[in-house]
Order: sequence, then C-alpha cells, then structure tokens
Amino acid sequence: MRACGALSGATVGLITLLVCFDVIGRNLGLRPLVWINEVTEYALPVATLAAAPWLMWRNQHVRLDLLGVLLSPEGQKRLDRASALLGLVVSGVLVWYGVLTVLDSRAAGSLVLKALVFPEWWLYVPFPIGFALLALECGRRVLHPEGLSSESGSAA
Repeated sequence: MRACGALSGATVGLITLLVCFDVIGRNLGLRPLVWINEVTEYALPVATLAAAPWLMWRNQHVRLDLLGVLLSPEGQKRLDRASALLGLVVSGVLVWYGVLTVLDSRAAGSLVLKALVFPEWWLYVPFPIGFALLALECGRRVLHPEGLSSESGSAA
C-alpha cells in the first residue's frame, strides 16, 4: 500500500512538472510539446486509482461520519464492516468488468491515435489493478475490523 501512495505522489508530481514545463515553454515562445496534454490526461486516473487503496489503508479515505456519531461503538463497528463488505463487492465487480475491458480492447487490437500511438488496452490496465487493491483492503477490513483506528495504516 505504501507503494500505491508513492506511485500516486510521483504521478501527481510528474503531472505538475510537465504542466509547468509546458506553460513556461509556451511563455518563452518555444514550440509546445503536444504529448504533454495526453500524458497528463492519462496520468490522472493512475494517480487516483493508486491513491484510493492507500488512503483507505491509512484510514484517511472519504467517510460519512454523521451516522457514526449517532451509533454506539459496537454499532459503528458493524456499520464499518458492512461498508467494507459493500466496498469489497463493488470493487470485485469493477475488477471483473475492468479485466473484460482490457481483454476486449486487446483482442480488438484497438490503438490510441493521437500525438502518442499505443495499444488502447494500456489505458485500461490501471483500472482493474486499482480496484483489486481496493478490494483487498476492503476484504482486510471485513475480516479484521478491530484494527481500523485512525492510525491503523500509518503504524503498519
């Protein structure tokens, strides 16, 4: 999970550098590098899909606490476990369809034909990987709900 956080941070850093380089280059009258927009466009989902399981592992994901303050500690644990189970199921379904999309695109031989040319399925690969990691974290939360304090991921 730490590698997911590092990948997400590095990807956002790369996006930032590329955009700054592009803006500075344009202001200096240099010829724009058309591939920069594409790379940043493709990098945003990678950063998001890498960050999601890492943030959940660190217990820093988006969470609706309104119900939590109304429930007893035991009720909160049950709600957390049910939420994790729902997340596991939804993530599993998204992994399944993500893999099918990758395989379909690969079998079709589709290409991305912009400034960069490459097989289309490469764009889809991060999707099932990211949701598989999210499913693993949800599964961990279903099986071990007691280890979900606000410091659970940062101490591991």
